Amino acid sequence: MSVEKKDRRSFIGMAFGAVAGVGGAFALVGMKKAWDPLPSVKAAGVTTVDLSPIKEGELYQVEWRKKPIFILKKSKDMQSNPTRDVVVADARYTVCIGLCTHLGCIPYWKPSSQQFICACHGGIFDSSGINKFGPPPRPLDIPPFKIDGTKLILGEEGPEYKKLIAQTKGA
Repeated sequence: MSVEKKDRRSFIGMAFGAVAGVGGAFALVGMKKAWDPLPSVKAAGVTTVDLSPIKEGELYQVEWRKKPIFILKKSKDMQSNPTRDVVVADARYTVCIGLCTHLGCIPYWKPSSQQFICACHGGIFDSSGINKFGPPPRPLDIPPFKIDGTKLILGEEGPEYKKLIAQTKGA
């Protein structure tokens, strides 16, 4: 084989290798973009709630990641629960995912008895979201949150959330 054919063959091999390498890099970038969550999904992952307009004894409901979130500003006559109460500016709140831990039904708040009642199978939760009667196996779940002044940021794990979860597991 002549030197000229060898040089040409080497050049074609290197050119093919370079094109394959660039194509592989573009394919990896495309795969990473396909795996990244969409901006709409990222935006739905965090919800900010201003707690200041909520009145004592009032249940405020928001949606976070397509789930109902119950925020109950406890009045003075409601039982305090240091392992589940979220304290913001001297006010106590119950913050929980509004889905029954039995089959995922949405309980309703009954102010006269200060209870969350699940109509599906009669589950009852107290004002702190703790299961008191019926088939629910555990209290209402607490979503990850962070406190920023009088704002509750759902979807981020702040020190308040970590402390609350540690207390809940220890109780």
